[in-house]
Amino acid sequence: MTMTTRTLGSTGPRVSALGLGCMGMSALYGEADRAESIATVHAALEAGVTLLDTGDFYAMGHNEMLIGEALRTAPAALREQALTSVKFGALRDPAGGWNAYDGRPNAVKNFAAYSLQRLGVDHIDVYRIARVDPDVPIEETVGAIAELVEQGYVRHIGLSEASADNIRRAAATAPISDLQIEYAIITRDIEREILPTTRELGIGITAYGVLSRGLISGHFTRDRQLAAHDFRSFSPRFQGDNLQHNLDLVEALRKIAGDKGVTVAQIAIAWVLSRGEDIVPLVGARTRERLGESLGALDVTLDAADLAAIEEAVPADAAAGTRYPAAQMSHLGTEH
Repeated sequence: MTMTTRTLGSTGPRVSALGLGCMGMSALYGEADRAESIATVHAALEAGVTLLDTGDFYAMGHNEMLIGEALRTAPAALREQALTSVKFGALRDPAGGWNAYDGRPNAVKNFAAYSLQRLGVDHIDVYRIARVDPDVPIEETVGAIAELVEQGYVRHIGLSEASADNIRRAAATAPISDLQIEYAIITRDIEREILPTTRELGIGITAYGVLSRGLISGHFTRDRQLAAHDFRSFSPRFQGDNLQHNLDLVEALRKIAGDKGVTVAQIAIAWVLSRGEDIVPLVGARTRERLGESLGALDVTLDAADLAAIEEAVPADAAAGTRYPAAQMSHLGTEH
């Protein structure tokens, strides 16, 4: 495994070619083992992964505290190389429900204060609202983060699931390092408008969902039983005929992967890596075993013939079902 680095846009930090998305260690994808999660963060840092992504609303602060513990117990040299990427703004309730988003300047600073405490750090490397608050101009939200940059509490400003218009407005307010958004072989909506916009403005992409929540990992089966609180239990792509259709796409990818002697997950991650030096995939590994598989993608080279075969097997818009339930789609930067 050869860990290379990439820069988050023209204004962002230099980071590892893969980042670790830590959400699944706390929420939305079934039970996770805390000790194994912390060991996985340590293993990622030891392998050269520098970017750790979280959100203050992942299990209501649990994920930030977990990362804080992992950093606190990591060797000093590894702790110092770690870069934190934090999303804020999603409002929860005690039952775990999801309400609105809050991008008001005072709320931004309040969220940051709590995140710094839970993470046990004196600054956040990249800070971003999880979804643009429709009731607050993006200029005000980004302006508040810019004040935190001036005060030393934040190093770089990011965006998440923002539309092309909001990306432009944000970039006119303050330097933006990157946009975090879903991007995978079966989720390519950003190629229409958003990716051209970020490239025009020199903004990087941190791509989440590169394995589509495990759907194209090669490990998901039709008969898998999901817990009621697992996001996939109500995600359209995991329901009924949609699931079977999407798993058929995975089998097409499995043949290509087999011909190269790699796994489906490695093909899927390598495909995102191949889309440009301005894109950093976030892998959501919750165990050291899955992390090791994901890191193996760094040694997979996809040539023109491989990319053509993938395109033929899984063309754009081939997936069945939207990536979020209908009620959540209006908050996204893309239409699917």
